[in-house]
Amino acid sequence: MTRFPHDQFAKDYLEQLLSPIGNVQTSRNIAGEVREVDVLFIPTSISNDYLLSLGLLGRFATTSAVFEPFRNAVTSEQICDCLAKLFDLHRELRRRARRESTPLNSSELPRLWILTPTASSPLLDSFGALGDEQNWFNGLYFLHEAFRTAIVVIHQLPRTPQTLWLRLLGKGTIQQQAIEEITALPENSQRRQSTLELLYDLQANLQANQDQKLDTEERELIMALAPLYRQQLDAALQRGMEQGLQRGMEQGLQQGIQQGIQQGQRLIIENLLQTRLGQLTPTLTALITPLSALPPQQLTPFLLQLSQLENSESAIQQAQYFIVENLLKIRFGELDEQLTARITSLLALPPQQLSQYLLQLSQLSREQLLARFP
Repeated sequence: MTRFPHDQFAKDYLEQLLSPIGNVQTSRNIAGEVREVDVLFIPTSISNDYLLSLGLLGRFATTSAVFEPFRNAVTSEQICDCLAKLFDLHRELRRRARRESTPLNSSELPRLWILTPTASSPLLDSFGALGDEQNWFNGLYFLHEAFRTAIVVIHQLPRTPQTLWLRLLGKGTIQQQAIEEITALPENSQRRQSTLELLYDLQANLQANQDQKLDTEERELIMALAPLYRQQLDAALQRGMEQGLQRGMEQGLQQGIQQGIQQGQRLIIENLLQTRLGQLTPTLTALITPLSALPPQQLTPFLLQLSQLENSESAIQQAQYFIVENLLKIRFGELDEQLTARITSLLALPPQQLSQYLLQLSQLSREQLLARFP
């Protein structure tokens, strides 16, 4: 379980956007006390088209940069901590330059971008942070040049394509608007797909953390992402069925068509389980076959639940139990104590026997199942 899902999302998201044009280190340790910056970016290539596609974030990425994203409004103490880490990093880079006899101008030192949803005027005034609307968008406040620091107040950014990739790191309505705009991008957009996948991971992590109290905005975010994820699964299933149908038609047999559709669904299930769990146990592999035999309207809810699992040994056990439990529910309805007790017995079967037995569930009565596992 990810303890700080929003922090991890912001780091993964910035790494994904910036890695095509430079080296990105997240949670990068620096000298001095035990400190780490959230995201350190060092440009290695200049791709004007790519930088332009990132809009305002692309302007930030033209030079070395440190990004410190905050889910909630940044405080004065947090800004001081960010500045202390930046100065430690500058000292480290200067020492390295002296050791290697490499010239290092102050203009080459990383600039700090503090990303915060909101910031009060008294807070900005206390740091002497001023806007520069002639050269930048509204919502950017720069400290004196020697500090090489700017505070980006995300909720003050104009709603334009140039600010889209930063507004996704906002909260509430601002973030949901950005999600809608990203969803509206062409479906063949790789950045759209990879960003949505990170958002689905965030959704799963938030749901996994529901034992901790979620705020209203987090619950609304989960609700906003749920239909998008269902659409993605439905589209993936449709593609799998179409691919399978094509394979079956090439074989020229009705049986081949059905087998092809199941092969397409099997591929989707395998990819999902490997992505979420990291590995497939023999038992999980055996369970894919009866799962892939389900019609899409029954398979999609399975995949939605399985997508919320994380990579851990307990998650693998949970996935195996969940699959068997719900296959039994499809066959017999709600499970009583007797049927629930048979789940463990079924999972104790050798993988191949387990798969074959579950494929035959539709032909078994409740009495036959109970008799098989007394």
